[in-house]
Amino acid sequence: MTTFDNWRKSSYSGEGDGNSCVEVAISSSRVGLRDSKTPERASLAFPPKAFEAFVGAIKRVRRP
Repeated sequence: MTTFDNWRKSSYSGEGDGNSCVEVAISSSRVGLRDSKTPERASLAFPPKAFEAFVGAIKRVRRP
């Protein structure tokens, strides 16, 4: 199990609805992802290449 201690929230995150974001943390072998509204709950951990593929897929879905 990977323990992360360097969680970061998106720079797009702000007050109000912008505060409902995901947080990302990076270790030498995993990229962590968690809900910023409930950081004490479970997080996901991906190998770096899998996380890159995940983000790439999201970008493709969001394009008009």
